Amino acid sequence: MKPGLSLRVSQHLALTPQLQQSIRLLQLSTLELASEVEQMLEENPFLERDDEAPQQQTEEDARTAAEAGAADDAAASASTDADTTAEHAESDSNGNADSDAGGNDVVNAETDDAYNADAVAAEGQLAEASSIDTESWDGDGSVEISQDGNEWGGEAAARNGSGGSDDDELDVGDRPAPQASLSEHLHRQALALRLSPEDMAVLRFLIESLNDDGYLEDSLAQLAATLTEENDGEEQLEQLVHSFALGLRLLQTFDPAGVGARDLAECLCLQIKALQADEAADSPRRPTLDLALQICQQPGAMELLGKHDIRRLAQTCAAPEADVRQAMQCIARLEPKPGRRFADVERNVIIPDVIVTPIGTGAQTRFRVQINNDVMPRLRVHDIYANALRGGKSGESHQILAQRLQEARWFIKNIQQRFSTILRVSQAIVERQRNFLIHGELAMRPMVQRELADELGVHESTISRVTTAKYMATPRGTFELKYFFGSALGTNAGGNASSTAVRALIKQFISAENAAKPLSDNQIAEMLKKQGIDCARRTVAKYRESMRIPVASQRKAADAAS
Repeated sequence: MKPGLSLRVSQHLALTPQLQQSIRLLQLSTLELASEVEQMLEENPFLERDDEAPQQQTEEDARTAAEAGAADDAAASASTDADTTAEHAESDSNGNADSDAGGNDVVNAETDDAYNADAVAAEGQLAEASSIDTESWDGDGSVEISQDGNEWGGEAAARNGSGGSDDDELDVGDRPAPQASLSEHLHRQALALRLSPEDMAVLRFLIESLNDDGYLEDSLAQLAATLTEENDGEEQLEQLVHSFALGLRLLQTFDPAGVGARDLAECLCLQIKALQADEAADSPRRPTLDLALQICQQPGAMELLGKHDIRRLAQTCAAPEADVRQAMQCIARLEPKPGRRFADVERNVIIPDVIVTPIGTGAQTRFRVQINNDVMPRLRVHDIYANALRGGKSGESHQILAQRLQEARWFIKNIQQRFSTILRVSQAIVERQRNFLIHGELAMRPMVQRELADELGVHESTISRVTTAKYMATPRGTFELKYFFGSALGTNAGGNASSTAVRALIKQFISAENAAKPLSDNQIAEMLKKQGIDCARRTVAKYRESMRIPVASQRKAADAAS
């Protein structure tokens, strides 16, 4: 064959830096978004926080932005359907797009970013279609949902950027005292001891080697090996291990009891010994503590305790079953994680992105859906720098600064689009799950991401990004947006029941069961069939395990032990 040249015309969608930033901001959590905003404020001189009173967003502005976003999403989605069909088929055949037990579509990151550029394009275009001023945006918006699911109005109130008083405005006496960590608590106790510098160094090293739960995960030999060199002899290594053993024995006497344990059995034994030290030899509790210590020291005792196998424990310890039950009650009151109370609880605090507020009571209840003021960054373009750039002379430096100014404007637009998309998705969720907000889990409707994507005119990947690591505060509690999605189970009436509602019904059956004769999975499946829900025994077992409810035999043994 002779070489030749040919021309071919094709269409493809390119991901511009602005669109890439839009998709990244959409999938970030609240904490990650705050970090991204702080980084952008440090890097871009044209971006600053808007500390002035924000202008109120009218109802027409909010509705216009939502309608424009829906139109752009639908147009972008239609334009790329041909390009994404093959990748959808490949993803389905390889199992990359799967449906989990909760009905959520799990899409891998590579396929997700490849064929879902339509959602990204829509997210970037909504900012231009919106009537909100992008030079100064406070990101406000709210929607009220009535009984029939219609919008009662989109209003925006003037809000503060931080949503609370600053630490600098508080008196010193009003500020909360910082919580001491486990290592700091142990180091303070070590300072009260009169030890040689070598022993103090060993004790400090052991304290720093503990994990957050207070356990020593590495063996003493492994710890000693990290401090020795290859040319050191075996005698020096053994001496260091011996020093570590003495230091660990001292560490295990510290508060909280159980700290420095290598496993759960040792942790429980240390706590029981601490209780024995507080009891007199003739105390009526002493026999129970002695038996509890004997149980924890038996090989395989943790497995038998987990199964509540009283009979085998009584045989192993040669003790009456009644005494074993009392000892198990004593063990159950111990702390399996001694460092739990020193954990930083603030890092586990969930800040909701969306707040749902009920208005009215009874059948006429409607719900107001609004973005949480505390998570909305209020940003604007620096007026002085922007005006100076407009009046400056053109040149290489002028082009660089103009590019940074454009980046600041795009960043504001993308953040605006992020919260607008979250608000639209949250509004649709509240419309569909209104009965759940009023009546609870038993009224949860089945819903998958594909249904919501079709309703809003966006791709499933957009719904997946919006519902990941985003939380909604409702009258029923704070939930991740993915919680409201659930697969459907068929009913005898021809309808569908949500998997979340079935889980709640199973939990209700188990809570009302006879403790002497707990319900088996087969019996629960039969009870569900009487309720008109076709649920197999294996599905019942899967739902029960997801709620961390033990099997019938373990529930019976646990009740007998208590």
